Amino acid sequence: MKIIDSHVHFWDPKFLTYPWLSDIAELNKAYLPQDYHAATENLAISGLVFVQADCLHHQSMEEVLWINSLNTPTKAIVAFAPLEKGDAVQLDLERLANLPTVRGIRRLIQSEPLGFALQKDFILGVQSLAKYNLSFDICVFHHQLVDIVELVKQCPQVDFVLDHAGKPNIQAGLLDPWREHITALAQFENVSCKISGMITEADHKSWSPEHLQFYIEHILETFGPTRLMFGSDWPVVNLAGNFQQWFETVKSFIDSLSYDEQQAIWHSNANLFYRLSTD
Repeated sequence: MKIIDSHVHFWDPKFLTYPWLSDIAELNKAYLPQDYHAATENLAISGLVFVQADCLHHQSMEEVLWINSLNTPTKAIVAFAPLEKGDAVQLDLERLANLPTVRGIRRLIQSEPLGFALQKDFILGVQSLAKYNLSFDICVFHHQLVDIVELVKQCPQVDFVLDHAGKPNIQAGLLDPWREHITALAQFENVSCKISGMITEADHKSWSPEHLQFYIEHILETFGPTRLMFGSDWPVVNLAGNFQQWFETVKSFIDSLSYDEQQAIWHSNANLFYRLSTD
């Protein structure tokens, strides 16, 4: 089974500055391609998508250039852009779109207040992505999904992918309104979803696949195998386990699907969404 990992981070705090790492000692060190290779040993990783790792915003272009310089199987980059600048973000997007590996943009919303994603300028910035053939990675917590439904309604020309299944509160076992908002988002054909980052929303020390079952089954039911893609969220996944544990967990939930459906989730959907053209 070929695998594209649709959600990977690399960073080196000695090279770029990541303020959020100062609060997470376990992650506050370099994570580089050789470390990823060790973590994924014996798996057929045919490509990966690097997703911006939230360095200082003025360093975002340096981050893209640094990733391009590394010896990795990276096939695509999801870069940062300050979409809240509205029309003024055009220059940033043009520069990024001219780099052959950049396929999408992620402007983190999870740390912003409700209403941020519905500001006029932010919506204009997201709408601009279609002009440059760039997708948008949505990274929010579950309570912010209500805004995302409205954002997507206003951006029909943009391809979206929901990171980490919208970060449901798995640790507390909360089902609604996450379930309601996921169902609503899945009605938009231009929205896909990553099976990623879910064990870090559960209890880091005592989660089990049973704690994830409702959430994974719901995204399988709503998005279906044609709009789901596997992502490891490495190395953040290490906070609650490791790559292999997450891989085996996802595998256990999709083993009952047909071979083609499984291959779509492991490989084909990410290949198509991010225009990777991998074998």
